[in-house]
Amino acid sequence: MPPPSRISTLTGNPVPDYFIHSNTRHFRDTLGRTLILRGVNLCSSAKVPKGHPHHLLDDFWENSTGSLYRQPLQTDEKLTGISYVGQNLDLEDGSADIHLIRLKQWGFNVIRFVTVWEALEHRGPGQYDFEYMDYVVAVLRKCKQYGFRVYMDPHQDLFSRFCGGSGAPLWTLYACGLNPRHFSVTGAAYLQAEWPHPSSPKPESLPSMIWATNYNRLACQTVNTMFWAGRDYAPKCIIDGINIQDYLQYHFLEAYRRLGLKISEAGDLLDETVIGWDSLNEPNHGYLGIENLLNIPNEVPLKIGPSPTPIQGMRLGMGESMKLENYRFGPIGPQRDGSVVVDPEGKTAWLNPGAEPNGRSGYGWKRDSEWKLGTCIWAQHGVWDLSTGNLLKPDYFAHSRLDPFRKTDFASDYWRPHLLAWCSMIREIHPESILFVHPPVFEIPPDLSTSTLPILKHRSVFSSHFYDGLTLVTRHWNWFNADALGILRGKYPSVVFGLKIGEAAIRRCLRSQLGMLRQDGLEKMGEFPTMMGEIGIPYDLDKKQAYKDGDYGNQIKALDASLNACDGENMLNYTIWTYCPDNSHQWGDLWNGEDLSLWSLDDSICQGSNYSEKSNRSTNESSTTNGSSGSGGENDGGVGVGLNRTDTDLNPEGIDMNLNLNDGARGLAAFCRPFPIATVGEPIYFNFDIASATFEMTVEVNVEEEEYSNQEEICTEIYVPAAHFGAKAHQNRFSINRHRLVEEPLGGRSNGSEKLQIEVTISGGRWESEGQLLRWYYPRRLGLKGKMDHYFCLKIRIAGRF
Repeated sequence: MPPPSRISTLTGNPVPDYFIHSNTRHFRDTLGRTLILRGVNLCSSAKVPKGHPHHLLDDFWENSTGSLYRQPLQTDEKLTGISYVGQNLDLEDGSADIHLIRLKQWGFNVIRFVTVWEALEHRGPGQYDFEYMDYVVAVLRKCKQYGFRVYMDPHQDLFSRFCGGSGAPLWTLYACGLNPRHFSVTGAAYLQAEWPHPSSPKPESLPSMIWATNYNRLACQTVNTMFWAGRDYAPKCIIDGINIQDYLQYHFLEAYRRLGLKISEAGDLLDETVIGWDSLNEPNHGYLGIENLLNIPNEVPLKIGPSPTPIQGMRLGMGESMKLENYRFGPIGPQRDGSVVVDPEGKTAWLNPGAEPNGRSGYGWKRDSEWKLGTCIWAQHGVWDLSTGNLLKPDYFAHSRLDPFRKTDFASDYWRPHLLAWCSMIREIHPESILFVHPPVFEIPPDLSTSTLPILKHRSVFSSHFYDGLTLVTRHWNWFNADALGILRGKYPSVVFGLKIGEAAIRRCLRSQLGMLRQDGLEKMGEFPTMMGEIGIPYDLDKKQAYKDGDYGNQIKALDASLNACDGENMLNYTIWTYCPDNSHQWGDLWNGEDLSLWSLDDSICQGSNYSEKSNRSTNESSTTNGSSGSGGENDGGVGVGLNRTDTDLNPEGIDMNLNLNDGARGLAAFCRPFPIATVGEPIYFNFDIASATFEMTVEVNVEEEEYSNQEEICTEIYVPAAHFGAKAHQNRFSINRHRLVEEPLGGRSNGSEKLQIEVTISGGRWESEGQLLRWYYPRRLGLKGKMDHYFCLKIRIAGRF
């Protein structure tokens, strides 16, 4: 009988060597070792179509309308529609191999693969883009070639890019009875391409993070309420005989089912490469739970620019001019900045009745006669009076429609049933899929235990997101910060009590917040791994000063603080947001002015690169090199070893392997960091000190653990980056205050010429190294009577520095 790790805990079937288990608080391989998965989101530019970055207004609306429908006077034979093919990686120009080799050399082993609903079904309801699905399969095979594990991300922000975010196709907004072309002028949503006004756009002036305030404006609040809870709160919204909630959710699930089938039918991707699927990215409650539509809820942490209350947003949507409170984001949060008048100029955010003669849309659907186009749907449901503007039901969304004495609970009442539908669909097409469960951001999750959701048994992951909000919004690494999670959850009587002064306090606070999120999963879901699906920092700090002088010191400090928070006792898996092949200093990640990419071609140019990622390349030499190895006992000295691991020493045809792979990296010192890839036993603690380049780790081993009893000698594997422990780091240790690590960045070449210089101290066993991989062997059966567990410790430093 195979050992437990050779059998699926979900199906009971024998599993291949590459299989990953997720039925404990850590991932495990088929040898029973604890796995840590760390990587990137690939990528932010996949949130927009090819050739249509968020800031570009040309053909923004026309090309997105779809093949089934064109509004009158807007048909143009030259318009070819949109496509997302090529947005994750370009498979045509050879750059995909370089990007993936680079990520592998940086130690990453997992990818969160960004997709959006619009990419799958942009032409109209039921009209699928199978060319895009074939492209996804091709990119996944490329990821497989370099040994990456992948989990799929059904991404959305603000529901749709036509609400200022990403996700759903344009036709879904028309299905909701909205006219997105009037969102900007009515204040229903702010779009970067139309900021500050559609008639005179200056997208480069879009205020930092103002896009996120769209969550509290009419368009996003309306469509999210319809998507999650239309049956209860918008019962008049019937389309093709079903409620808008069921209509939207059916099409969303079916579009991703088609993509999943394509991946499954490929035959060589499931479980070996695609290990699982995330649930819908950052679900938002819309109006659900708002106690009084006269006020902006206290839970809203972000206010920037003109900030309408919910009822003001509804009245603006019907064309009424409104005087709104204006806000700017200050050192300790939103601060009043006077008032502004928003004038819709006679336009409304609702679709004109003439767009659907006799209730029939050009997209093919039939709208119920009780649903009147051109009029606010919330007024139609008696929430407010159109003639007077008076609010009639201020608590309409605060209570359950089934039980008026019970408060609306978005996560339990609406998000969790959709999660079950999503997981059920995924398991039908991917039976061994790991289900990444992503509840509303920063909120205490509902009950996700396997007694409530049996489908989560055995193969699930608690998926969360975290950003240092102050740095993200202010675009500055501050000498103070705040316990944002604690403040949001009412831990402090005032924001002032949640302030943290000094870098040491900030780092402790960030680690504590990440620990709270991890504990959310353990308490609400059970013993499953935790994945930080998004974590990262903006690189355009201090008005892009680093792009002028090359000093990325503050970016490195900020990113190290966030990633170090994932270490310690937290020992979290993560996928950094983001790696963007199309990043530029001018437009960032091509979406709402965000600039979080670990790499930028503009930075490689600034560093004097003599190559272009878009040019053809030729092979000069093989990169496979046999590095020397060393072993040691209690207190071994340094040893030089070859730079690259065998599995990353790939030399695809047409690529010059003399390329400096670190060229273009931003904050390499912070994100290229050591961690235990696979651990015999269970890691209790590991930490990397960036200033001294010291890595420490403690492992607990159960000396009678049957999992290992009949196996050959196996080892703990640790990624040891040359960027910190290479020979040139030893000879010319870089300052973390500078972007350029050394004259020739470490780890940049793939010819194995670089050597590590490390001093390893271990409490037992022996070690050896090859490339950027350290193998640590220690006994698992010590024969200690009366003692079940034993602890081993390891420390890695640069040789000769101490």
